[in-house]
Amino acid sequence: MNRTARFFFIIVVQLLLFACQAPAGNEKIMVSMQTTLGEIKLVLYDETPLHRDNFIRLVKSGYFDGILFHRVIRDFMIQAGDPSTKTGQAEPLPDSMRTFTIPAEFRKEFFHKKGALAAARQGNNVNPEMRSSGTQFYIVQGIRYGQDELAAAEKQIDANIKQSVYTRIFNRIADSLRVAGAEIPQSEMLELANSRMFSYLSSSGDFKFSDEQISQYQSLGGVPRLDGTYTVFGEVIEGLDIVDKIAGVPTSETDRPLTDVKIIKMKIVTR
Repeated sequence: MNRTARFFFIIVVQLLLFACQAPAGNEKIMVSMQTTLGEIKLVLYDETPLHRDNFIRLVKSGYFDGILFHRVIRDFMIQAGDPSTKTGQAEPLPDSMRTFTIPAEFRKEFFHKKGALAAARQGNNVNPEMRSSGTQFYIVQGIRYGQDELAAAEKQIDANIKQSVYTRIFNRIADSLRVAGAEIPQSEMLELANSRMFSYLSSSGDFKFSDEQISQYQSLGGVPRLDGTYTVFGEVIEGLDIVDKIAGVPTSETDRPLTDVKIIKMKIVTR
């Protein structure tokens, strides 16, 4: 078994070992993230259980210890979780964007305000289901928005969601026909997809920010254009100043910090 295969075998075993260690009852889960620039404390949302439990398992396994913040964009977010950045590895490991994924868990009440913890993912063109990376995450810094900017963001989010839904509908029709061994002209496939899309549009309505979202984006700030298309599964409860500090480090043209910013240790703290 080569090094890469051993790595993912170990991760799978660790996930199985911790599968039964999710919190019970109303107990909230906090994560202490010690970085080279200070400590960030996060709370995980019970309402996104797939992401919560996966994150807990990775933290308990020590997966994040030694991993770098490999993508940092001031006024946007700080991103980590790529195993190929883990210090002390003898050789690079595969980018976790291309390994295991988790189904999206979009919830209207959880959005991209400053301090939001969310899952990274591949783009809609290769990932119309908007599935999350199993290991890569980001913490939002963002900026404050005015009313006109939020109105423009609403329209962009609505367009992104509808495009993703249409792509998903078309792909499912194509997959069903392929499994059935049926062949029909593309024009008929498009007609079927358009019909189902019309049904979706008739029942779903347009994307709109809630009053709370508008208030938070105007006062605290964030990245509203990501709402409804990336899963938010927690938030910072202490250490927003550390998020700002990491977001402010000098970076290369590829958004990699010029001086490594490392997650030294993560641990679970219940409250």
